[in-house]
Amino acid sequence: MLTFIKKGAPQYKANLHCHTVLSDGKLTPEQVKNAYKEHGYSVLCITDHEHPVDHTDLSDPDFVMLTGYEVYIRNDGYNYLKPEIHMNLFARDPHNVKYINFNDKWCKYIKDPVERANLQKVGSERPREYTVEYINDFVKTAKENGYICAQNHSTWSMEPEENVAAYEGFFSMEIYNYSADLVNRSEYNAKIYDRLLMSEKRICCHAADDNHNKTPFDSPSCDSFGGFTMILADELSYDGVFKALESGNFYASSGPEIFELTFDGKKVHIETSPAKQITMLTGAKIAKSVFGTPDAPATSADFEIGDLGDYVRFDVYDFEGNHADTRGFFRDELGI
Repeated sequence: MLTFIKKGAPQYKANLHCHTVLSDGKLTPEQVKNAYKEHGYSVLCITDHEHPVDHTDLSDPDFVMLTGYEVYIRNDGYNYLKPEIHMNLFARDPHNVKYINFNDKWCKYIKDPVERANLQKVGSERPREYTVEYINDFVKTAKENGYICAQNHSTWSMEPEENVAAYEGFFSMEIYNYSADLVNRSEYNAKIYDRLLMSEKRICCHAADDNHNKTPFDSPSCDSFGGFTMILADELSYDGVFKALESGNFYASSGPEIFELTFDGKKVHIETSPAKQITMLTGAKIAKSVFGTPDAPATSADFEIGDLGDYVRFDVYDFEGNHADTRGFFRDELGI
């Protein structure tokens, strides 16, 4: 028996992608932290562009601030029609603010000359370039210096799928990015995620806001509180949350919740919040579903894993069009 989500066990709501006045956001770190805490979140990572900062002084006994920052890699000259990659770096040590592959051109948000002079720079300072070789080397350097790396908003970044499939070292990808989805209505990246799993990439998936808060919280264009990650940590602490991220103990959501997910050989049991459809996927062509109606929503399902495909994952789809997505579970992990 493998229990991924134990019924009744705590789940900690997290936003792992967030911007403040320290880059191109409109609110201070304190304002953003307070807003998310008021909305029922327990974990927040402020990932300002090219600006690593330790925000753990904002942590409370019931709220964890992770340390991280967002990196962008593109060729010289910003072009709306050219691909680039954005990635979030999450620090294993809460006080790790190393700057990976420093380049003055990309460091525009660190305006304080003293802070800039005191940056702990590691890795190559050669010009950045959007190539698989450079990106893989960047991720390798970041991991060697205490970070785990996640790929952000693949659709917004206009990344060719062959590039995404060739990346090495990411622990997770954003299957949903709320801010980007408000822009393009195309940032639910389940198709990309399944193709990675089908090519035997052992990568997790998460959801995030990527909020900049350029409009008020009550505005229909507000980019907060739309995409989140439920972290299945043993305890609400920095180490507990980070261990869960490294172990793949989390799932992505834009609304639905998963209360239980257990495997007993090829048999699977899942319990969820009210859903229109609960699906077990093994690639795009192989899926099993339980359906609900508004009067009798689906809240549980029992599946049997077939003999085709190398993995299964689960999607919960509600009546508002929102999804919850688990990572892929491979046969060797399940012992089948």
